[in-house]
Order: sequence, then C-alpha cells, then structure tokens
Amino acid sequence: MHIHILGICGTFMGSLAVLARELGHQVTGSDQGVYPPMSTQLEAQGIGLMEGYQAGNLEPQPDLVLIGNAMSRGNAEVEAVLNRNIDYMSGPEWLAREVLRHRWVLAVAGTHGKTTTTSMLLWILEQAGFDAGYLVGGVPNDFPVSARLGSSDFFVIEADEYDSAFFDKRSKFVHYRPHTLILNNLEFDHADIFDNVEAIERQFHHLVRTVPSNGLIVRPSRDHHLDRALELGCWTSIQETSVGSEVPYMSDWRAELLKEDGSEFMVIHREQPVAKVKWSQTGMHSVRNGLAAIAAARHVGVTPDHAISALSRFGGVKRRMELLADVNGVKVYDDFAHHPTAIATTLEGLRNKVGQETVLALIEPRSNTMQQGVHQQSLLPSAGAADQVVWANLNGMSWLTDLVSASEGDSRPHHYVESTLEALVERVAGQAVAPCHIVVMSNGGFGGIHKKLIHELERRSS
Repeated sequence: MHIHILGICGTFMGSLAVLARELGHQVTGSDQGVYPPMSTQLEAQGIGLMEGYQAGNLEPQPDLVLIGNAMSRGNAEVEAVLNRNIDYMSGPEWLAREVLRHRWVLAVAGTHGKTTTTSMLLWILEQAGFDAGYLVGGVPNDFPVSARLGSSDFFVIEADEYDSAFFDKRSKFVHYRPHTLILNNLEFDHADIFDNVEAIERQFHHLVRTVPSNGLIVRPSRDHHLDRALELGCWTSIQETSVGSEVPYMSDWRAELLKEDGSEFMVIHREQPVAKVKWSQTGMHSVRNGLAAIAAARHVGVTPDHAISALSRFGGVKRRMELLADVNGVKVYDDFAHHPTAIATTLEGLRNKVGQETVLALIEPRSNTMQQGVHQQSLLPSAGAADQVVWANLNGMSWLTDLVSASEGDSRPHHYVESTLEALVERVAGQAVAPCHIVVMSNGGFGGIHKKLIHELERRSS
C-alpha cells in the first residue's frame, strides 16, 4: 500500500512514517519546511519527502493519506485529497487500527514530562529483555529512531492530549486504549484548542474511561486537576507516587531524596526501601518521572530493582537539558520548554546541581499558549532560579516587552528582552562569565541560535 503523510516532519507523524515503512508500505510525505532531525531520520529509512503542500504531491495517487493535526481546510493538498475522494484518516486512528490493536499499550500522558517518562519506561523494558514497540515524541539518546514495531505484545507510547485532526477533535490519546497508563500531571496548556483547564480535564477523563478494570493507572499523589478528572469516573486500580513527606499518608511509591538535586534517591514501595537510584538526571520532575516509570514497569513484570538498575544507565532525551558545548567553563544546554512549570522545574533542578554558579536562561515563549499571553503572570516567576533571564521577542509580543519593563528594579533575576537573534546572541555572550550555565529554552528551532551562540562564545574566548 502507498501511504502519503501530510505534516510528515512533525515528531508524531514522522514516527508513524517509520512504523508504516516497517510494516512494508511505500511511504511518502510532505511538509512546509522539510527539516531535521526528523527529515534525516526519514531519509535514512528510504521515505520520500516533498517540500510544501500542493496537489501534485498526490501523483501518483496514494492508497491512503494520513493527515496531521497541523493541517486545516484551505491547505492545497488537503483540498485535493477531499476533492479526489482519496481515502484518508488521522494519524492516531491509523496507529490504533494498524499497530496498537490487540497489544498491551503502556501510555504516558500529562502536560509535562511525557517524552522523558516514555523514554525511561521504554529503556527499563529494553534492559529487561522486552522487545517492545514504541512511539516517542522526541529522540531518545538510547535508541536509533523515534519509533519501532517491536516483536513483543507490548507497545510504549507518548500519549498527547492535542487534537487528532481537523476532522477529529478528540485528543490523540483517546485512540490508544492503554492497559497501563501514567498520568504525569495536568495543567492548562494548548489554549489554541482548549478554552479552559476543565476542557482538558474532560479529555483526560475520556482517556481514563478507556483503561480496562484489570489495568493500572499511575499518578502523583498531589495534583488537583487530575483529582477532578478522576472524580468524573474511574474503574481501574490506581497507584500513587510522591516525593519525601509531601503527603500525610502512605503512597504506593515514594522517593526519599539523598541529594537535593535529585541525582540520588531511595525508592520506597509501600514503605519498604527497594534500592537507590543514582543517575545523570536532575530535578524533582526527573525524580517523579522515574518513579512513575518504575511503577508502570512493575505492572508488566519488571521488578523495581531491575528497573532502578536500568535507570542508572538512562541516557536521557535530546533537547531535555542536553549539554551542547562547554566553552572554557561556559556550558550551553538545549531544553524543550513549552510552559512556565517546565521552565521552573528545569531551572530549579539545575540550580540545585550547580549551587552558586551563574545560571543564565535564554527563553523563547514560542508555544501558542505562551504567545497568546495566557501564562504571562507566571512567566517571569518561572525563571526565578536563574541569575539572569533573556527573553526572545522574535514575534513582536507587546505584552512581553511590557512585562519585562515592569520588572525593572527587581534584584534577581535580572530580566532583559531582545527582538533579533543577533541581539540575543550579543546579550547572552556578553554576560557569560565562567563558570556559567546557559540554558536555551524553546519548543522550536529558535532560528538556529544554539550554534550561533556557541560560535560567538568560541570567538570571544580565542
């Protein structure tokens, strides 16, 4: 079968292309800007890529078109699919029909930490000898590609609450029917499709409705939005996770910190110490992600001590506090930050790790929700663990300039705003004095600023 994919360079649709190719289909696809790392991965798989959207991309006519959720009516290729009556469906629907049916699906949902937790769970199963299939919305450092079919009955998937397609406004994860479900957290996000947090809670409830009664849901003990989603109805056993003494009762899984930065902690299962985690990850968010992965892996037969041993060798995920360069004591990291909570937890984890050394955050508020100013009241406080914060205002958001101007006089952190890549590089490079940790935070390519910044730091140090 010839399958053509619209929006093929997105992490989800590109992963579907890899799975379809592995199933033996001829796969082609188009995107507005064919870009790495997904384009590189797809080309290595022998998948034909077309630049831009046009009716001619559908020649010869494919048997099926998978339409990504970034596509809308008026798109030339979408209109041609409809006008020619070519079979089409959403990516999540195809995945459910062709790959997930009759498999034990382990899904990871939540506003934050989905990619990392999915990668942790997958790595645990891999080290335990499971040849699990998977689809990750990122690039795990421990695996060569973002998706594979696997030979076992198990499939690990990052379960996104974003909508499926212009003709299917259900959240993607409703299609997956997990047997084991991790609910990491729940906050307001995706303001372009959800009116309020209650609408997201409703979608999470729809996901919970699909989990069988002999399945398992793993969730943190403290998350009132998850509480409300589950109060709408739950027919599945729940295991809770917590850190330290944050809840007054015994949770099923608890982490006792041995180092403040989260790089070492003891796993407690029903008040019985299991083993110590000592790994390269830092931050409370990493501890919570790891604890959830351990609990979910136990549901499919991996003992906690084996899971903990695997996590000690976990290589992380690209663009999640990924160290790109160390220029004479000035370290540059890349981090996929899409929400104030993600910014805060990442910077707090780094602060606990580096102590009094300078932390400089370079942040592009790029997500649809942040660009609309929905989170503006929590945006500046989210970077409180940094010493200096440089905000990228590449799209001319007047509210961001006003917000930073109103913060003048605050002792720490110092906030600056710049509107061009050149000014951003000049500002950051000029303020970076070793030892210094520069965290570049964006959920997009940020105009290639990472390489530009590293090049400027190297020029100044030579």
